[in-house]
Amino acid sequence: MKIFLSFLPCGAKIRKMNMEERAKLDSILPYLPLVIGSSWRLFWPSKVVEALEAMASGPDYSRVNCGEVLFIAISDMRASVSLREPLAPFAPQGYALFFDELMSGADSTKWFAEVIPKLANLLLRLPSLVDFHYQNTQTYGYGLRILGPQQPGIVLLSQELIGALLACSLFCLFPVANRGLKDLPTINFDKLFASLNDSYSENQENKVRCIVHYFQRICSQMPAGFVSFERKVLPLEHHPEQLCVSYPNADFWTKSTIPLCPFQVHSSGLIEDHSTGALEVDFANKYLGGGALNRGCVQEEIRFMINPELIAGMLFLPSMAENEAIEIVGAERFSDYMGETNKAFCGFLDQSKYRQYMRLFKIMDTVQLNEAPSTSIETNGGSMTEEVRKSDEKDGQSMDPENCSGIATGNWGCGAFGGDPELKAIIQWLAASQALRPFITYYTFGLEALQSLDEVNKWIILHKWNVGDLWNMLIEYSSQKLRGETNLGFFAWLLPSLPPCEAVEPAK
Repeated sequence: MKIFLSFLPCGAKIRKMNMEERAKLDSILPYLPLVIGSSWRLFWPSKVVEALEAMASGPDYSRVNCGEVLFIAISDMRASVSLREPLAPFAPQGYALFFDELMSGADSTKWFAEVIPKLANLLLRLPSLVDFHYQNTQTYGYGLRILGPQQPGIVLLSQELIGALLACSLFCLFPVANRGLKDLPTINFDKLFASLNDSYSENQENKVRCIVHYFQRICSQMPAGFVSFERKVLPLEHHPEQLCVSYPNADFWTKSTIPLCPFQVHSSGLIEDHSTGALEVDFANKYLGGGALNRGCVQEEIRFMINPELIAGMLFLPSMAENEAIEIVGAERFSDYMGETNKAFCGFLDQSKYRQYMRLFKIMDTVQLNEAPSTSIETNGGSMTEEVRKSDEKDGQSMDPENCSGIATGNWGCGAFGGDPELKAIIQWLAASQALRPFITYYTFGLEALQSLDEVNKWIILHKWNVGDLWNMLIEYSSQKLRGETNLGFFAWLLPSLPPCEAVEPAK
């Protein structure tokens, strides 16, 4: 690929497209910084080429040798591609602060002498990378495009193309004027850097360090794999001609006789460190990445920092509805961290450890989670159905148990979103079981509210309940809660009412 692309450093002629391919390019082109000319030629404006070629020649030629000058170069390139939308206030100061003060002198010198020139070269090849991408994806329909709401589909990107796209984010070259019309999340890095100056925190500094480390790594050795981004849609209504499962109602869950799958509880450890093959679940903000490129620093944002290739999906994936999920396969982990939410990152994976973590077919499911507090989400039958539908969507539509991966998950929706940890754990168990997943591994992160989760799980398994049995007990509990007949949590309500010495048949 590199040999082919080296012949077309700043422009590429798109070969003849069919109508479907043209539609894909047309959908994403307004959100790319490239220009399309006559004869279907994608290219950078000449002034951008001049700026990138200067940076590619090194700081002695370009004079881009510090954060302050880098931002001036960024501003000049933005003007050359007619980007008139203002960047975040304090973005110039943020770039200067990080590269000129927070970064050590030696690291800063190396960054501007080695990394910036290579990133500039990578950006010069972006038109050719995009053309090569469409040539290689046309057979299977995986071309780069806006994967809009209620439109299932897959985009398959090479890690090299992702690197070039993220370099555009670093240089704030993506047009943003019309992204709101498509309900697309932020994509440029100006807000991330601006937050360093506007409201500094160690978390924000280390988020930037993870991104910078990613660029250092790909400039040292470009990965040769691919990452797929798939929008999954659970049909709202059942259609006989469709093989997939439709959006289930309460009656569906009440009558289910599917056995509950094995449930493993871990009070320590991280979802991303799960040792066996599993779908690694992220119940997310409806916007992919949440606050990753702003001030956010909880589990979802942390994941996007240690696996920066996930950020590429923010370019073309609009917000999710309740019946949608996004599945990402192949995003590699470049950094490590310690601590829990809102604590600093630390350390980077060295090459040997990186190989241990590199799972090219690792899957992370992302689902929009309703932001209402648990008292309004989870204490009535109708809303409970909504919650399990969301979990069922992320746990997979396929009812074929062949080649199914297990689920690795945790306390999603139990922090800022105000969810009930006990109900969230049980709801995810129901969904994983109904989707015929072979197991669910649950990481509690030491949450005190879930210290009896393992005991409850073992009790339920001992009594051989199925999905319908457990669902009906949840409905009975929520009904009592609504009537004010109990103030207990689900676990405390369940165990005293069902003595462990005998099996009690749940209400049907």
